Amino acid sequence: MKNEINNRKSENTDAAIKNPRSGLTVCMRLIGLVKPLAGFMAGAVTMGLAGHLCASFITILAGYALLSYMGYNSLNVAVIFTCMVLFALIRAGLRYAEQGCNHFIAFKLLALIRDKVFGALRKLCPAKLEGKDRGNLISIITSDIELLEVFYAHTISPICIAFLFTIIMCLFIGNFNPVFGVIALCAYLVVGIVIPLVMSRLSGDDGMKFRIMSGELSSFVLESLRGLDEIIQYGQGSNRVRQMNERSDALAADEKRMKNNSGRNTAVTNTVILIFDMIMLFTAAHYYRQGVVGFDGVIIPVLALMSSFGPCVALAALGSTLQNTFAAGNRVLDILEESPLVEDVKGESDIEFAGAKAENVTFAYDGEDILKDFSVELPKERVIGIVGKSGSGKSTFLKLLMRFWRTDAGSIEISGRDIEHINTDNLRNMECYVTQDTHLFHDTIRNNILLAKLDASRGELEAACKKASIHDFIMSLPDGYDTQVGELGDTLSGGERQRIGLARAFLHDAPFMLLDEPTSNLDSLNEAVILKALNDGRKDKTVVIVSHRESTMRIADKVYSVENGRMS
Repeated sequence: MKNEINNRKSENTDAAIKNPRSGLTVCMRLIGLVKPLAGFMAGAVTMGLAGHLCASFITILAGYALLSYMGYNSLNVAVIFTCMVLFALIRAGLRYAEQGCNHFIAFKLLALIRDKVFGALRKLCPAKLEGKDRGNLISIITSDIELLEVFYAHTISPICIAFLFTIIMCLFIGNFNPVFGVIALCAYLVVGIVIPLVMSRLSGDDGMKFRIMSGELSSFVLESLRGLDEIIQYGQGSNRVRQMNERSDALAADEKRMKNNSGRNTAVTNTVILIFDMIMLFTAAHYYRQGVVGFDGVIIPVLALMSSFGPCVALAALGSTLQNTFAAGNRVLDILEESPLVEDVKGESDIEFAGAKAENVTFAYDGEDILKDFSVELPKERVIGIVGKSGSGKSTFLKLLMRFWRTDAGSIEISGRDIEHINTDNLRNMECYVTQDTHLFHDTIRNNILLAKLDASRGELEAACKKASIHDFIMSLPDGYDTQVGELGDTLSGGERQRIGLARAFLHDAPFMLLDEPTSNLDSLNEAVILKALNDGRKDKTVVIVSHRESTMRIADKVYSVENGRMS
């Protein structure tokens, strides 16, 4: 099964590279998220446009001052210089306000996107996250979303500003001669559109490859840290470091190539700008010699064009960075747009637990049959044991009862109602599920147990821990229930983590308990205490226990055997 999951993961990676969304599609989807902050975006564009106009007209006014000094017009030089100083001050203020507004939008939207991504992951879990690369997911949630700040703070606004600025400057320059306006328009289009598109095409899928390789490196580092004990034990440290260096070098080589592309982009842009400046200068000089325009028709259009490439250059610079940004956007949108295999159920009437049953349940995972025509009765106030070889489908059945996955055929009912028609919240309240490997959050023992019931009193908390035979151990710790468990609970033994998981289940106090190897990491004494607690608390409860231990099955009223996905 694991090989199939890995193969599927590899196929998905290849598909992401071969069939990404177009840049325009990604751009429009990301822009759609700006709607809640459209007013701030309009303000940023307005201030940015005004700021760029002020910057350009400082140079243009200098041209008019020169013409006045040479006697070609009657404008007051002192007034012109006063206006230049005023424009410079206004430009500084507008630039600050524009950047502040853009970053406000960016950070607000990044928070919104993270919320959406976590919401999407919750809906996908666990069916579609079973074979996902955790390190890659971390890379998407962190670095990919962070990279979108470039798009929101330095892409959307510059594009709008460049469009409006181009219209205004073409009209201003064209006022001296229509040909000048056409030259200016061609210059802006080439610098702001043609160059970014060409450079983007030349970059190909470098951005997507870089993001995927970055995610794979994150996954490799995470895996290495989690398996550090084994790496040290078997003397694989140097080999692991070598592999990490190889991956880092490959990533660095890709990054260097992308930076080289960015440098090439800058060189081409500056060369094209110089060419168009020369075209405007010689065209204006030619028209001056022909008597078509005056001397001001040479100086002002040329200075106006030379000073007005700022917004277009900002777009040209995007040609090399947008590939990386759009790659990150693609990966984020993949999660946001992926549909869950199991949708939450809402709008149904809530029910009380009165037993459960499975009828002719068939379930396959990636073409491999796990359960086939599986049927079992789970009456109220009974303890049901399920035994079988590893891979026979025992744990899968518990996940189907939790509705983590959907059956391919047959039905699972609780209180006579198909679980497909039971509100998800109602189902979660009726059930509690304890796995063999209890996950602990990097928090206190108290908060890890209170996860099952946030408003539980201290008495309820301690009672649950006593049932799970963990209270005395907790109290022996210096900080008691406020002891930090460390990342992934690595400060505790496997048995201690398992008992904390059982304490959660006892605190949740659901009428339908699903226990997957609940005592596998416990000694016989702690196992006996927990089994006694389960047996004593079986009133109004149905308990399903999956275990290989014969001792665990002693409290079961009935034991079923599962073989090759069938009940016997």
